[in-house]
Amino acid sequence: MFGWLGWKQGLPLWWSYRLNAQLKQDVEDIFEGIAETRVQVLKDWTSDCWRHLDRLQEQLASVEETATHAGKAGGEQIADSWNRLLAATYARASDLTEIFILDASGTVSHSTHSPHLGREYGDGSLLSAGLGYSRGENGECRRCLFGPYGDPMTLDAGPRSSPFHDKMTLLFIQPLLKNGIWAGAVCARVPNDVIGDLIQRESGHVYPDSGDNYIFMAKPILNRHVELGTALSRSRFEDRTFTHGENLKDGVMTDWGTVTVKEHTELELRFTDPATGQLHPGVANTIKNGSNLFVEFPGYSDYRHIPVIGKGVTFQLPHCPDVWGMMCEGDLEEVYRIRGIAYRQLKPHSLLVGGFAIATAVLLYLVARQLSPLLIALSALAFNLLFGLFVVGSVHRRTTGRIVDPVRKINRFIRINAEGKGDLTQRLDTKEFDNDESRELAKWINNMIDSLEGVMLKVRLAAGDVSASQQLMKDSTSTTASSTERVSGKVHDMLRSLRRQLKDIDEAKVVTDEMRKTLHELEEKASRQITVAQGEVGRIGDKMSEISLRVADTNKTIRIFLDTANEIRGVLNVIEEISAQTNLLALNASIEAARVGEHGRGFAVVANEIRKLADLTRQSTQEVHGFVEKISLQAQGAYDSIDEGTKVVHEGTELVAAATETLGDAKADDTRKTQVVDEVVALMEKVAEVSIENRAISKEVEGQVQELLADIVKVRHTSGNVEAITGFMQQLVGQFRLREAKRR
Repeated sequence: MFGWLGWKQGLPLWWSYRLNAQLKQDVEDIFEGIAETRVQVLKDWTSDCWRHLDRLQEQLASVEETATHAGKAGGEQIADSWNRLLAATYARASDLTEIFILDASGTVSHSTHSPHLGREYGDGSLLSAGLGYSRGENGECRRCLFGPYGDPMTLDAGPRSSPFHDKMTLLFIQPLLKNGIWAGAVCARVPNDVIGDLIQRESGHVYPDSGDNYIFMAKPILNRHVELGTALSRSRFEDRTFTHGENLKDGVMTDWGTVTVKEHTELELRFTDPATGQLHPGVANTIKNGSNLFVEFPGYSDYRHIPVIGKGVTFQLPHCPDVWGMMCEGDLEEVYRIRGIAYRQLKPHSLLVGGFAIATAVLLYLVARQLSPLLIALSALAFNLLFGLFVVGSVHRRTTGRIVDPVRKINRFIRINAEGKGDLTQRLDTKEFDNDESRELAKWINNMIDSLEGVMLKVRLAAGDVSASQQLMKDSTSTTASSTERVSGKVHDMLRSLRRQLKDIDEAKVVTDEMRKTLHELEEKASRQITVAQGEVGRIGDKMSEISLRVADTNKTIRIFLDTANEIRGVLNVIEEISAQTNLLALNASIEAARVGEHGRGFAVVANEIRKLADLTRQSTQEVHGFVEKISLQAQGAYDSIDEGTKVVHEGTELVAAATETLGDAKADDTRKTQVVDEVVALMEKVAEVSIENRAISKEVEGQVQELLADIVKVRHTSGNVEAITGFMQQLVGQFRLREAKRR
């Protein structure tokens, strides 16, 4: 019946369980709610951290892109801007103790913790597994939530939001890509104690003496060296501050040895039952089934070999490859320790009723022997009245002390916070209440106030973040408004210039149309003139051909005349020879006549006359020869002139042909000019169409710029409204008293 507990330890636990069996469903709901809430808190917190890095990555990329476009890539300006962005993100994310950037070689190039600059993380380093997972396979880069792992740099950086701090670390790795290739990473360091704070929420813990929420390894994917069931978060039993009795720092004593940790719970403690050395049933069944709920007697043995009950669940945080498990447990004794008000009131009431019955019987026995029945009745009446008054007074005092006063305390506490100006740092002291429904009510009110304080702290942080973002938006809006106004002015100037250009284009189109008409008229007139000129040139060509033929005939006649003159010159030469021979014969005859004397005198006279005739013939021949020479020279000159004229006529013919061709080309050129003008006109018409379209677009652009200016004005007004709302929200939050650093 009592199982592994034995009757000596099991009997009182069984009795407590039986007395509160009606609470079993409530206990199940409590542990289900705790587990679900804590898992969701972890996921929301992780997503919030990723959002900080997403925003930071976008800002880094924007700065780099702007610098690249400005031709300042790689300069000190980018480094300064990146450092400012890292500092701003660090200020917003209160749980991050460092933000740093790794370059492509794994070297820390930027960091909010300056001693970390220049550290290299290559193969075999603390971050090699996480960086390798982030680089991915086949170039598929991905985010990675790496850890927990021990890193002395975390201890050196110091705590921020957690009251506990050691070297155990969680690291958010956000890859930086260039052209789709891993080019480094933005990393955020978080002390692992933060997740312990998130799941414990110690000030609002339902089971303050024993309740413990802890995380363990359920399925190692990245951290394969971590065994199943190994602790991944700080257990509240490690912290002396919150532990009643033994703790893991000093050692928890069991019959099978002492369970203790040297430095910290994480990675040192494996949740096994010391009696068996195996994973205790809660952890083992959670790993096996993915979920485990057990709230009945006798519970199961935990790593302290104490009977506990609770809920186990497995889960994965965003971008964490490992599967984690979480146990939400409470000691069986504390969970079912409660004794209800009805039960507590039943005991004294039963004693009073029993005492009253005994006292009444004794009194009646004593007086019945001496008094009459009337006196006996009167004595019984008086005794009942006196004893009744005593019972009523006792019950009233007990009710006031055990029920009314606790309810008044709870009522006063609720009233203070319900007025809207409550002190959310205060909690009800559960020790002041009996272990009944009033203590349970006080615990749940503390839990509610704790949750409310957490919400109000988040609201205050969010309001501060909104206020800072609103201020940045306001400044950015002012800058954007100024820039937009300048752009609007430039656009207005551009549109005015564009309108002038469009007007000039319209005028040019009109002028081009007029020019086309004029050119068409000139083309028609020139075409007619060229046609007439071509006819005249044709007729000139015909005349030139006729002249050429006539010149050729004249040239032929002169050539015949020259040939005849040459023949006359030959005849004259023969005559000259005959005249010379005649003169010689006459001379010989004279000589012979002189020699014969008187008889030859008559022959001498004849000879003398013949010589004269020969001289005369020679002279005449010479004169004729001179005439013939002059005629020949004149004829040759005429032939040469005619030959030159023939050449000139030939050249004139060629010029006429060239003129004819030129006139044809001129006509063709005029046609091409007309085509070019038509093309220009067509182009101007297209330009005019584009100008009309641009005119419409310019009006639309101007309208959109004006709308943008109006929207920016609205944004500025909205920014002012947001500022007012943020101030009002901060004012509302300010009505509550909150701890500056809430202990989760």
